[in-house]
Amino acid sequence: MEPLLRVEHITICYNGKPVVEDVSFDLKQGEILGVVGESGSGKSTIIRAIMGLLGGGGLVTRGDIYYKGCNVVDMPQKEQRRLLGPEIGMVFQDCKAALCPIRTVGAQIYESLSEHESITKSEAYERAGTLMKKIGLDDYKRVLDSYPFELSGGMNQRVGICTAMMMKPSLLLADEPTSALDVTVQKQVVEEMKLMRKEYGTAMILVTHNIGVVGVMADQVLVLQNGKTMDYGPTDRVLNHSENAYTRKLMDSVLHLKRG
Repeated sequence: MEPLLRVEHITICYNGKPVVEDVSFDLKQGEILGVVGESGSGKSTIIRAIMGLLGGGGLVTRGDIYYKGCNVVDMPQKEQRRLLGPEIGMVFQDCKAALCPIRTVGAQIYESLSEHESITKSEAYERAGTLMKKIGLDDYKRVLDSYPFELSGGMNQRVGICTAMMMKPSLLLADEPTSALDVTVQKQVVEEMKLMRKEYGTAMILVTHNIGVVGVMADQVLVLQNGKTMDYGPTDRVLNHSENAYTRKLMDSVLHLKRG
């Protein structure tokens, strides 16, 4: 079966300096890839490249990124934007910071949906409410009418997951989705994302420092150091039986969560 996403030998530079070098991986429909490594290893840079969000000075200088057989590196920006939302969703590291502080959650969700389809505000709220209930936001009407600063960190993370999943994308990119959350909320967010895969068959790339979360969620693991691949393969092999010294070192900081 053709991979949903195929990253082939990509090198990414900022202002001519390589920050990711010769990285390759595949992702099948419904599969979860965990990307781990220390700060500055290039984890977030890779998913920003998939989204076309490298920003000023950032450029894929070598290799290709294929989504459903189409090379997104060479794709015109207008065509790429049509993919973002309906096809490829993003959960940011700090969802509260990614939201506008002076507009309600509901207004922002409606704006996101209306960019890609013809929909009324009441229809958007109804769809958002259905999804929010599935991920533990039972008081969804209050959430939709709230401003981001009126919600807890965990609730904002759930809003971010909900917004990313509203159009049932085939691929979800999650950048440190459990960062800065306490352990209890981390577990809830993990379960909610696993539910999204079960409900919609969504493939995911999970960027995180937390190898314990990767152990619970991921089918495959990519280990990066200084922008280079140290390890790549099935989760159990990489986390528990790796021959790579860097991967074994990362095990010292594992947060153990029980796989359900």
